[in-house]
Amino acid sequence: MNSWDPLARALGEWSVGVGTSAVIFRIFLSLILSAIVGWERSSKRHSAGLRTFMLVSLAATLGMIIDQYIARTNPAHVYIVSGAAVVAMSIISINSILFSSRNQIKGLTTSVGLWTWSIVGLLIGAGFYTIAFVAFATLFIELMWFPTMEKYLKNRSNHFEVHLELKNSTFLQDFVTTIRKLGLTIDDIELNPAYAGSGLSVYSVAISISSAELKKYKTHAEIIEALRTLEYVYHIEEI
Repeated sequence: MNSWDPLARALGEWSVGVGTSAVIFRIFLSLILSAIVGWERSSKRHSAGLRTFMLVSLAATLGMIIDQYIARTNPAHVYIVSGAAVVAMSIISINSILFSSRNQIKGLTTSVGLWTWSIVGLLIGAGFYTIAFVAFATLFIELMWFPTMEKYLKNRSNHFEVHLELKNSTFLQDFVTTIRKLGLTIDDIELNPAYAGSGLSVYSVAISISSAELKKYKTHAEIIEALRTLEYVYHIEEI
């Protein structure tokens, strides 16, 4: 079925079929690789971590192995079990996405990572070792190293959004005036109802940098730090 796979050829004929040794090896490999990705998620305190990734990987791998066993006796068999496993992982992934009180979407990267890893689990279960290792390395690098690059680029873009807490709603006009004086443009302001009754006026504010000088020299962090010094601002941070 997959004798073309370089790693399968290197391991030997036993790794290609669905014998006991091959099945045990695939399950073990699935758990080891998923544990590495899950550890990375856990180390950054994401909701889906070590055990979640291992369980998702195990389910996908076992689903593919079961389908392969059935296909040996019934060539017309449609790979239903592995397909159902991926659908189930998709539902779980979607349900792991949360909206915080600050209008932030949380868990999106981890959710997509879970769904992606379910596909890797299928590859391992099918014995496509080379593709599985390439996919594992690619996913791990994206999760481990790309956030730093993403943060760097995000901090230097011309558009950003802030969570703003004012001591009183009457100060909103003062904040808007200050923003314009700094060479910034407000694209959207949305009142956050989650803080109703707290005594604070809380907003999500989308801002664009319109000043050429600011675009050249200032980062989002520096702009927010300057806004934080306004006496009527209780709290402000980028989201």
